[in-house]
Amino acid sequence: MFKPRLLVFAISTLFSLGVSAVDNNQNNLIEARSTLDDQQSVAVTIYNQDLALVKDTRKVSIKSGLSALALRDVSAQIRPETALLRSINAPGSLILLEQNFDFDLLTPQKMLEKYVGKTVSIIKTNYKTGEETTEQATVLAANNGVVLKIGNRIETGIPGRIVYDDVPANLRDRPTLVTQINNKGATEQTVELSYLTGGLGWKADYVAELNDKEDKLDLSGWVTLTNTSGASYKNAKLQLVAGDVNRVQQNMRPMVKNMRMESMVADAAAPMAEESLLEYHLYTLDRPTNIMEAQTKQVALLSATGVPARKELVLRGADYYYSGQYGEIGTKMKVGVFVEFDNKEASKLGMPLPKGVLRVYKKDSQGNAQFVGEDNIDHTPKNETVRLKLGEAFDVTADKKQTDFKVLPRPSKNTNAYESAFELVLKNAKKQKVRVTVQEPISGDWKILSESHPHNKANSHLAVWKIDIPAESSTTLTYRAVVKY
Repeated sequence: MFKPRLLVFAISTLFSLGVSAVDNNQNNLIEARSTLDDQQSVAVTIYNQDLALVKDTRKVSIKSGLSALALRDVSAQIRPETALLRSINAPGSLILLEQNFDFDLLTPQKMLEKYVGKTVSIIKTNYKTGEETTEQATVLAANNGVVLKIGNRIETGIPGRIVYDDVPANLRDRPTLVTQINNKGATEQTVELSYLTGGLGWKADYVAELNDKEDKLDLSGWVTLTNTSGASYKNAKLQLVAGDVNRVQQNMRPMVKNMRMESMVADAAAPMAEESLLEYHLYTLDRPTNIMEAQTKQVALLSATGVPARKELVLRGADYYYSGQYGEIGTKMKVGVFVEFDNKEASKLGMPLPKGVLRVYKKDSQGNAQFVGEDNIDHTPKNETVRLKLGEAFDVTADKKQTDFKVLPRPSKNTNAYESAFELVLKNAKKQKVRVTVQEPISGDWKILSESHPHNKANSHLAVWKIDIPAESSTTLTYRAVVKY
């Protein structure tokens, strides 16, 4: 794709702050332009689903009567149909007639495309003498290169540098919302532009460190913000909404994105304030923050120390082998490692936790924190339990086999009955004893006829055993069950 070495614009003031005469939608309205220099404040509320509400307050000069106000530096992913412009100091004085979102941004290629069929100047420089000559050319095409008509000849490529007479009115150097308004109030006004936009998102990340006894943990939560909206929000009041907000699905036009990503980690600070909002939760940062374009940023969400925790080793079976003959079911079966804690004030927490990834660390014998697993957590209300699967145990395994199987006489016409016996050998290679929770899902109408260790009927389809295994030893669980389907 052709990239001119130099662009010379005849009217450089088109992109400076001020008032200029432009042809605004064929109406020849005087256009007042507002930039971030006019901004008094900005508030950003970000939702979980690539959606944000921006409230941008600016002090602007608007002539009385009909005029156009161009609000520069809005989000490149603004949803124009959600934009609302109102006067703060003179409510009702601004009557909005029309608005246009100009997202076709100024680039060398866009300039060429806008000048197809128009005349430009080509300046050539003699590399020996430095003398410059100028020719007039008509731009015939600008797709995957440029085609020019210079005099009686057709050329591809640029034999020099290209000079344009003007910048097309609908080509902006920043995303711009242009409004046609009828101002019945003062010429100096403070206005608020609010709109919904894509390109702003957030997610929660948590870090927990288990103590040596694995019965307590220190927990910190971070909010990771990502801004690809095409605009920056300086000294913004930041709020976050956690919850699944319903949105109407629609086909969105392509938006301008800057793919260069920078990263910034904020200093630790006081936890964010939390409150209920309808059926969601709202988190508010206690200080202004900069949310820069093409940036990820971390903000402290919460911090708690000494949170009581429980580790559990779990071996979960399946229900398919209660209605058939299988013999060997599995050897060296993996035992899952789980950690859970209560989100309660008594556990030094009690804040509704937004969904995110929780990563767990534990210090080794030399005091170095080592990563031991991570898991997703869903939105977790106050007084609920957070349960994490960290991985599979290395030193605790199990061998399981079916030792007997019988097809019993049918209890009724449409019911089958089966009797099965099982042997489960749990092995512990650690130098300390462990407890394994054995969970057996059993469908249908079932009953444990005999067992080596007592079970608990957790629900109508789950039998649970708590099995202690001595250090560097093994324990065998045997049981017989009858099921009816």
